[in-house]
This record gives sequence, structure tokens and C-alpha cells, in this order.
Amino acid sequence: MEGDIQPYLKRRLRRADLSAVADVRRSLREMLREWGVPGQADIAELLTSELVANALVHTDDGAVVTAEIAEGPDGFLKGRLRVEVRDFMARRPTLRAAAHADDTSGRGLQLVHTLSDAWGVRAHGVGKAVWFELNGGPA
Repeated sequence: MEGDIQPYLKRRLRRADLSAVADVRRSLREMLREWGVPGQADIAELLTSELVANALVHTDDGAVVTAEIAEGPDGFLKGRLRVEVRDFMARRPTLRAAAHADDTSGRGLQLVHTLSDAWGVRAHGVGKAVWFELNGGPA
């Protein structure tokens, strides 16, 4: 592994701070570039933006975002990215079948469902964590 840089990102976001969406996107892009796994950076940024915005808009508190690039047993990065957005409300998000053309919301989880290799929701203490994974292949 290179110096002190870790294939890991963690940010605590304040309630309703939508400017944090762009900051998280930039940090994620930088992490992927530093570790030489930028192959799906555009998709990763889009899906992360959706999950962060959902957490900040639809909950009463902030959120915690983590992103990690998986490391194989030999110490080399495998390129699998896992992003998790944890909030502090137990209410689970609902995957809508399809948004209508005029709808201004309702597409976020559909994008996560369609573009990620895996995704889900898990209970986490007083809230939940919504996560996705992208398999970028070998680094």
C-alpha cells in the first residue's frame, strides 16, 4: 500500500447540509484515482450522491458516509468498491417500480438498483445503513 493513504473514506455529514454531497463526491473521486481504480468513478459518484442526498433530505439528523475499496488476501486491491450511507432513522427506503416523467424525485434507489452490482439496507443501531457495491475488476 502507498504511504499513509488508505483505500477508505469516512465523512460525518450535518443535517440538511446538501453542499456535503459535492464534497463527498470529490473525496470519493480522489480516493479512486489515488488507488488506481477509477474505472467506475462516474457511476460511483452518481450512486453515492443519490444515497447521501436521500439521507440528508429524508431524515431528521445527519449521516455517516463510508467508502472502501476491498483488499485481497495478498494485499493487492481487488477494485470492489463498497459505499455505505448510515443515517439515524429506522424507516427503510422504498424502491419504486418507476418514476413518471414529470416526477422530481423517486429515481435514486432505482438508479442504485440498476447500476450497482449489489445493494441493500441493514439495520444499524438507532438507524439504518443503505449500501451499494461496484465490482471494478483487478486494480
